[in-house]
Amino acid sequence: MAHVYVANADSGDISVLHWTVQGELRLQSTLNLGGNLMPMALSPSRRMLYVARRSDPMALVSLAIDPQSGDLKRVGESALPASMAYIGTDNTGQFLLAASYPGHQLTVSPMALDGTVGAVQQVVPTGPNAHAILASPCNAFVLATSLGSGELMVYAFNAETGHLSLASTWHARAGAGPRHIRFAPSGRFVYVLNELDGTVDVLAWDAQHGRLEGVQTRVNTLPPGFAGKPWAADLHLTPDGGHLYTSERTSSTLAHLTVDASTGQLSLQGHTAVETQPRGFAIDPAGRYLLVVGQLSHHLSCFAIQQDTGDLRMQQRIPVGQGPNWVEILA
Repeated sequence: MAHVYVANADSGDISVLHWTVQGELRLQSTLNLGGNLMPMALSPSRRMLYVARRSDPMALVSLAIDPQSGDLKRVGESALPASMAYIGTDNTGQFLLAASYPGHQLTVSPMALDGTVGAVQQVVPTGPNAHAILASPCNAFVLATSLGSGELMVYAFNAETGHLSLASTWHARAGAGPRHIRFAPSGRFVYVLNELDGTVDVLAWDAQHGRLEGVQTRVNTLPPGFAGKPWAADLHLTPDGGHLYTSERTSSTLAHLTVDASTGQLSLQGHTAVETQPRGFAIDPAGRYLLVVGQLSHHLSCFAIQQDTGDLRMQQRIPVGQGPNWVEILA
């Protein structure tokens, strides 16, 4: 049994879905918070869910998860200095990290013992359009993208104070537009999805020195016969690291790539048509299902991941709120 949380930007609410042991998704409740809601993040303890409101008053909302029902209760709200495109926590759950696309900045906020987020304690200016922020597996570094300047920045992270200081920078090629990032489960590689040309770059991660080095660049994720402007959105790996999926909003497809465990390199396998304008999706912790939402279809689709091939097979489609954009799974 699990619960699924979907942020709906246009209706200003969060859909809470119950995932039964039989594998069926059912709408359980809806929490109205108001405003443009995206993105979200679960705490490492899995007791809290955080969501950023991107319209005035811009804020980080702390939501307690009922341990029995999975329902949400607002327990805190802290002001943010800008509209945040991405939020996450450090691996100990002591600090909330955020990246602002229009504000060109990163922020760090402390988290209280009860899981609520406090006032912003550090603002870090970046190049244009900071888009994602992610703690490294060892928690000694934090990675962040700047889509406008084509950079992936590595910051040394003081886990005691939460302070960020720039350690190194990896530069993408012109016109790529690095957007979202993921670490391989092994911690040896970082995968960068580029929004503007619909590609993925594979980087080797030096965890000792906090540096990145190119391994494979410009892996195409666009479907055959693609026409129009690429608009890549999100990427996720299966828990075993064997398969990587990316979403592309212009074609409303997910690309499936297999991963070479020894080299980290990718091989494109195919594409699956999904919900209209798929901004966000998620893979369950067991690696059996992939959930994807459509910003323009206002639905969530559940796909079974074929364990031998990684292919996707449609299982269920369910309406959620208006403008769904972000999915979190609590197993």
